[in-house]
Amino acid sequence: MFSQKIGILGGGQLGLMLLQAAIDWHLDIHILDPDPEAPCRSIAPHFQQGSLQDYDTVYNFGKNLDVITIEIEKVNVDALAALTEEGKKIYPQPSVIRKIQDKRIQKQFYKENGLPTAEFRLTKTRADVAKHADFLPAFHKLGKDGYDGRGVQRIESENDLDKAFDAPGLLEKAVDFEKEIAVIVARNPAGVIKTFPVVEMVFHPEHNLVDYLFAPAEISEAIRFKAEEIATRTAEAFGIVGVLAVEMFVTKTGEILINEVAPRPHNSGHHTIQANATSQYEQHWRAILGLPLGSTVQYAPAAMVNLLGEAGHTGPARYEGMDTLLATEQVFPFLYGKAVTKPHRKMGHVTIMDENLESLRDKVALVKSSVKVLSM
Repeated sequence: MFSQKIGILGGGQLGLMLLQAAIDWHLDIHILDPDPEAPCRSIAPHFQQGSLQDYDTVYNFGKNLDVITIEIEKVNVDALAALTEEGKKIYPQPSVIRKIQDKRIQKQFYKENGLPTAEFRLTKTRADVAKHADFLPAFHKLGKDGYDGRGVQRIESENDLDKAFDAPGLLEKAVDFEKEIAVIVARNPAGVIKTFPVVEMVFHPEHNLVDYLFAPAEISEAIRFKAEEIATRTAEAFGIVGVLAVEMFVTKTGEILINEVAPRPHNSGHHTIQANATSQYEQHWRAILGLPLGSTVQYAPAAMVNLLGEAGHTGPARYEGMDTLLATEQVFPFLYGKAVTKPHRKMGHVTIMDENLESLRDKVALVKSSVKVLSM
């Protein structure tokens, strides 16, 4: 059915789930990743070890492919731009990736396109941050290379200024929010857009990454409509082809502000594999291959819990409590196949479904208390 050769830059857990969806359609997938033991290594039809940031490596990987996508933004965009000029289909487009790679450019893009976001000030050095003491409390974010909570520091007062990064970044006003939500939106080359139901995210208190989430979010219909509308406008402004995760704050006054976006499948959509008619991964393939977008209807209330490496454990991974998890109805683990665990490393996730919201919350508590990722 599909004769195109398709490349994925990145062979981590998102690549693994893209690969899982690709198997259903017998897509010819080629993966590039710097890690010789990447999660995709053992099951990818074609796997190449190499740097995602080296121009020649990325260019040579892509020159014999028809379509290329990403599972991580930290890639050589110049090589992708050159491949685009030679007629390769690169989705998300290099211009989109370039904007999103730098949070400074990303924030300015929202402002220029009338998309709601928190107030911010651009900084170049730690000394620059000190000039904005009147703006505190705020979060100082690295312009580039921040990921999964790394590259973000809360600057509460002048006493915390030594925590600021001595590199180009932005100071973002701390938002008094009630909830953190996300919408995954898909757009195909014809401009057709579909959104997944809004999810509510609960972040780890120390590490600035998603601990667990509930889908759909417990929000009013007005907030739901507004969040989906903002996500749609954001995808249209970027002109992206593929899926885009739009993370947002709901303030205590009912305002919705964009926090950040990711131009790829995202942690906030893992549950869609079991809980929705079309997963975010299949939707991404549909979008970048120019196919009709699938239904995003959700079968039942769902939750997703990230399985993180336990503090104090580094080494070969072992999973404790799997018997308890597997004995629980409508609980679906997905282990990423990472041989080595580290503190707070994403090692897998668990999707949970239940028609009863109270029971769903009980199952989340059970998974969080019983399943641990430890070292041997």
